[in-house]
Amino acid sequence: MTRKIFFAALGCLLMCQCNTMKSDCEALRIREAEIAKETPGDYYVGRRYWIPYTRFWGYLRKPGQSWRESKLVMMDERNCLTPDRGIEPPTEGAVFGTDNNVEYIVKGTYTGANAYDSGTNQVLPIFRPTSFKVRNNKPGYLFVPSEDYDPNYVTLRPVIMPTPQQCAQFR
Repeated sequence: MTRKIFFAALGCLLMCQCNTMKSDCEALRIREAEIAKETPGDYYVGRRYWIPYTRFWGYLRKPGQSWRESKLVMMDERNCLTPDRGIEPPTEGAVFGTDNNVEYIVKGTYTGANAYDSGTNQVLPIFRPTSFKVRNNKPGYLFVPSEDYDPNYVTLRPVIMPTPQQCAQFR
C-alpha cells in the first residue's frame, strides 16, 4: 500500500513539473517573439535585480537578445548614478533597491574590467552607464513565469530557463 501511495505521489509531482515547464516554455516562446521585434540600437535592456547586501545592479542584454544571454553586472556610477541611488541599509531611512524588477533602457558601455561582489562571491563585469530610462515598471518575470524571487539569495539566473531543446518537446 505504501508503495502505491509513493508511486502515485511521484506521478503527480512529475505531471506538475511537466505542466509547469510546458507553461513556462509557452510563455517564453511568446516573450522571445516580442524580444525579436525590438528595435536594434546602441543601448541595453536592463532589469534591476536587488538583494540586500549585494553590490550587483541587475541583468543587461542587447536588444533582440534573449534574457538567457543576459549578464549580471556591477555598475560604475562615475558618469551616471543608478536610478534608485539613495541611502543604503542598515541606515535608518534606507531607500536603496526600491526599483527591484523595473526594466530600463540603459545606455553606456562595458568597461572590460570585472569586480568582486562579496555578498554573492562572484566576479562580475563592470558596466559604465550614461543614462537610464524606465521601459516598464511591472515587466513580470525575468527568466521564467514559475521563478521564485528570494531576497536572501541569488535565485534568478538564466540557467533556470528551460533550454530550447527542452521546450521543443511541447510544440
